Amino acid sequence: MKVDKTEQLILKIVEQNKGQLISFARDLYLHGEPGYREFRTAAKVAGLFRELGLETEEGLAVTGVKGRLSREHDVTVAAIGELDGIKCPAQSHANPENGISHACGHHIQLTAMMGAAIALSHPEVKAALGGNAVFFAVPSEEFSDLDYKDSLMRQGKIRYGGGKAELIRIGAFDDINVCVNHHLHMVDTHHDVLLGNNTTNGFVCKVVKYTGKASHAAIAPEKGINALNAASIGLSALAFQRETFRDEDHVRVHPIMTRGGDMVNVIPQQVELEAQVRAKTMSAMLDASHKTNRAFEAGAHAIGAKLTIVDYPGYLPVLEAPVASALMEAGRAVSHEASVGLIDPQVHNSASTDVGDLTHLMPVAGFTTGGFSGSLHSADFEIVDEEKAYLLPVKVMALTMYHLLKDGAKGALELMDHFPQHLSKQEYLEYMEGFYQNRKSEGNG
Repeated sequence: MKVDKTEQLILKIVEQNKGQLISFARDLYLHGEPGYREFRTAAKVAGLFRELGLETEEGLAVTGVKGRLSREHDVTVAAIGELDGIKCPAQSHANPENGISHACGHHIQLTAMMGAAIALSHPEVKAALGGNAVFFAVPSEEFSDLDYKDSLMRQGKIRYGGGKAELIRIGAFDDINVCVNHHLHMVDTHHDVLLGNNTTNGFVCKVVKYTGKASHAAIAPEKGINALNAASIGLSALAFQRETFRDEDHVRVHPIMTRGGDMVNVIPQQVELEAQVRAKTMSAMLDASHKTNRAFEAGAHAIGAKLTIVDYPGYLPVLEAPVASALMEAGRAVSHEASVGLIDPQVHNSASTDVGDLTHLMPVAGFTTGGFSGSLHSADFEIVDEEKAYLLPVKVMALTMYHLLKDGAKGALELMDHFPQHLSKQEYLEYMEGFYQNRKSEGNG
């Protein structure tokens, strides 16, 4: 395949910085941090941005870092990397200080973003760009640790649990027209690189609290109100809802019990659950959320317990979109060293990502890569090929940015022209704020 002069230079720059990029990725791999607390990672990214001469903003949505190459054009494309890791202390490279692992592959995204920043900052490559390049390290993609995030909300430091949602809210994406996003393979593939975004589920997150009445479990159980029994009935009622979910909506409801009582000889007074309700469309997601709440309410009513359900806005589904021509060009340029394929639009991914929120507001050019074994978010996750895991995403990210921004940002403009905006920012925020406006406590007794 013919590779143009700038493509050749980008590939050469990546190879010249191979040692630095692999070292960067290895360091992040060993130092995972939880969402909205990625202070070490954010500082490392910001320092490298400044070394490259990028205009650098820090502290966006607590830990987000934005590096800007230029402001001289009308169109801006952002390369996205995610700062946080996942709680997985059994994974071999988990951070021993906090149990956070990059079994999510976010250290690879950050390496791809940083490598793209290095390549596009080169004077000859920069001169070939007809649009602005931004490199954006964003916090808190993993929607977990709700107690901590709730404390940040109460302090007024954040409004939403997901980093991209919070960045949208504060206007950090207002000046961005197109995003480029990477992830490790989340669906089965025989290719080193898979171009495009598979659709995903969105989700609503819930914290469910049953309050009963404590009493001695052996002497006077009849004087208590067993919150654990109420929760058990609620979970059983939820199980019977499953036949009402349509197969094509890919509904997933998965709760965990975070508190089941305090002492075995005391009737449980306080029982708490956390749940995520996922589906392929916003309407199916909200319908399943309503049915989930109704099931939990049934448990409280049956036992006479009190119930509080707090719904948090999670992520929107990733929407179907054609594969960007810039991605195709990037795939062509690396096809001599990697097996490149296109997503199968019939394959739906039931997981969720806050990239879905972005796909409702702007074009997102996404791709996935391999180089690992085991499963994402699991103890058996391991990097097995550093060339494919760390360097190949850099090349595809940098080449995609170049093809979006060259020739007066023709590739980006093409995406923007054909993008059917699904939500305005105002409509998006109204949807998110609706969860706070609709919160209520249900008392049954």
